[in-house]
Amino acid sequence: MPLSAVAVTLTASERGALKKRVRGAKTCWRDRLRAQIVLAAARGRPNARIAADLRVDEGTVRKWRGRFAELRMDGLKDLPRSGRPRLIPEADRAAVVALACQLPADTGVPLSRWTGPELAAELVAQGLVSGPVPASPVLRILAENPVRPWRYQSWIFPRDPDFEAKATVILDLYQGFYQGKPLGPGDRVLSFDAKPSIQARSRIHATLPAAPGRPVRVEHEYERHGALALLAGLDVRTGKVFASTPGTTGIVPFMGLVGQVMARPEYRDAPRVFVVVDNGSDHRGKKAVERLRKAHPNAVMIHTPVHASWLNQVEIFFSVIQKKVVSPNDFPSLEALSETLLAFIARYNQTARPFSWKYTADDLAGLIRRISEHEEQDTMQQSGLAMAA
Repeated sequence: MPLSAVAVTLTASERGALKKRVRGAKTCWRDRLRAQIVLAAARGRPNARIAADLRVDEGTVRKWRGRFAELRMDGLKDLPRSGRPRLIPEADRAAVVALACQLPADTGVPLSRWTGPELAAELVAQGLVSGPVPASPVLRILAENPVRPWRYQSWIFPRDPDFEAKATVILDLYQGFYQGKPLGPGDRVLSFDAKPSIQARSRIHATLPAAPGRPVRVEHEYERHGALALLAGLDVRTGKVFASTPGTTGIVPFMGLVGQVMARPEYRDAPRVFVVVDNGSDHRGKKAVERLRKAHPNAVMIHTPVHASWLNQVEIFFSVIQKKVVSPNDFPSLEALSETLLAFIARYNQTARPFSWKYTADDLAGLIRRISEHEEQDTMQQSGLAMAA
């Protein structure tokens, strides 16, 4: 080995970390290159060969080989560089993050969310930093923490007092259990719901297909031709879907579709058919349970908790049909819309498979526990603030 080639030996953890950098899809090029150099050096290869294999200068190989031999993994980091002084000094950087972590309304600013320029302006207005300050250093500070106050997520708190109990029944059904006992081989689980008011819109100009370098092009203006509803029932075990397209939702259309499904031998002769529904008006409450039991004695209606339609697996199918059929919505008539929806479902059923549902009752219990812990922490914080005031 030439004198300029420093010997490199790796521990198991270092080798694993370097291989992870080389294979990582999000690893930046320079970090991947440095890891490749060190791994090749550990195999005893000379600098000239490594440089030729990686198509870099031999001095680059010598530099990172030597850095690693001296400082190990820390040697692969860039050294601190000199540059102009920061516009926002270290003492004021915490104030940037603190302001970004407050809602604008709480500071008297008539905004729904912060942006980089708005934060920079408010920092100067409140005298938290000496201005004027551009948005770029503010955004860099937020990226380091990281805080992104211009983004938001919607959520809803479980308001059903029996949320966990009701949801557990459905989650257990998806796992093949009911009231603590395994489902029988002939038992069925159906998931019903409605996608209301699907509009038929015909575009003023014809939709243009995709072409090289160009996506499908859809005219923005359209004519309305009315709307219909899509009622669907999903067999959780097989993945097959049964559907109808009435003009609107309601008890009669819902019971009509249920009757069509229950007339099939595999459901008519089943010991039990569990029908999972949400709390829509066409199947809400005890009257709906009694109505279904009277029409089909082997059917058991199971309601999701309030605001928990995500527990109903047919909602997954509705998202599929929205993406693959409804959007971008170019149909010359209601009849064409109905025919397309039903034709897609027939095509879907040819290769239908059950959804891989992995969320269990234990997962739900953990979520409820975490929510309760957050509630207790918020209550304690509010009590502390009230006492301080």
